[in-house]
Amino acid sequence: MANILITGANRGIGLELARQYAADGHEVIRAMRGVDKADPLFGTTIALDVTDEESIAKAVAGLDGEAIDLLINNAGIAGPTRQSATDMDFAGFQQVIDANVFGPLRVTQALLPNLRKARDAKVAVMSSRMGSLTLAQGGSVAYRTSKAAVNMAFKLLAGELKGDGIAVAMLHPGWVRTDMGGQGADIDVRTSAAGLRKVLDGLSVANTGSFWAYDGEVLPW
Repeated sequence: MANILITGANRGIGLELARQYAADGHEVIRAMRGVDKADPLFGTTIALDVTDEESIAKAVAGLDGEAIDLLINNAGIAGPTRQSATDMDFAGFQQVIDANVFGPLRVTQALLPNLRKARDAKVAVMSSRMGSLTLAQGGSVAYRTSKAAVNMAFKLLAGELKGDGIAVAMLHPGWVRTDMGGQGADIDVRTSAAGLRKVLDGLSVANTGSFWAYDGEVLPW
């Protein structure tokens, strides 16, 4: 069984991924900043704020060098109400970049010693098709930009970690009925999480650096 660490695993997709992995017997570490919405509680929970380097360092130190087979960088934010290209809340924009781009990279870098201890470790970041330049439309400029940026960062990370045998994936979970996605979204968290798990099962250094949707579709950059 694998040791799996998931950030933002107190609710939504992160929580459902943790629930499904735990149900299959994996050791799940649920990292979170907010209130835990798991009922009943399960897995190991740790406090971790992806925007706070001290919080990350403390969380990683608490793992005592334990190997991590799969890291899922799920934590992120939608951003400010005003985020069009002609009317931007720039302070909010900075917060989105900090959480959605710097955050996953901070966490991954801090956990590299743990990932390198595992055999065929994997790293994923929750992106979005909204970050695709090819598919770009209007609106949600801060959020879209953050996802395009994290795609680039993790595409480059994939190349740098390939020699270590660590595979990297960028994931689009679909439009999911969560607090962020809203109740009018297309799919439920169970469907999204099950699809993402199937994609991650097929991840290896042979296809590292790819951008996948939860249903297995390879998305354009």
